[in-house]
Amino acid sequence: MDYQEDLRKAVEVLQKGGLILYPTDTIWGIGCDATNPDAVRRVYALKQRADSKSMLVLVGNEVRLNAYIQEVPEMAYNLIELSDKPLTIIYPGGKNLAENLLAEDGSIGIRVTKEAFSRALCQKFRKPVVSTSANVSGDPSPSNFSEISETIVKGVDYVVKYRREEMNNPAPSGIIKLGVDGQVKVIRE
Repeated sequence: MDYQEDLRKAVEVLQKGGLILYPTDTIWGIGCDATNPDAVRRVYALKQRADSKSMLVLVGNEVRLNAYIQEVPEMAYNLIELSDKPLTIIYPGGKNLAENLLAEDGSIGIRVTKEAFSRALCQKFRKPVVSTSANVSGDPSPSNFSEISETIVKGVDYVVKYRREEMNNPAPSGIIKLGVDGQVKVIRE
């Protein structure tokens, strides 16, 4: 199957509220439509994870941030532009996303992905895509596709074929939390 066909199938599954297993700019992720609370619930169930623990979402470009954050701090654009590795930013005041994705304080972690497949996926789907590590909560995060448990592979509706054979050891993203008052807190470098 070629790249475009893989992309088309993944988008089709997302549009129907399904779950996908896909490569991101860090590790393989479980994804779904970040605006669909039922799909988000399915991800929590598959990961056997408390839904009070929020998950991050991916968008294809920084322009999309305005649709999902009440007020994007100017500093966020500089951080995204200057970052030489994947960077998840936790923003205050998420909007237009599934309620069960937001943290108790209404914040949401969003990463502008620069990786080819996940970026094309977000752009073609035209909505943010949940991205959470492809493991049962408490288990180690898989470094590559071959380390993903059968439980996760069988629990999704579509498994992307692109990049399955890669054996590199990707690093997790950096995480920074931005406060409404301009406060910056580094969560993970």
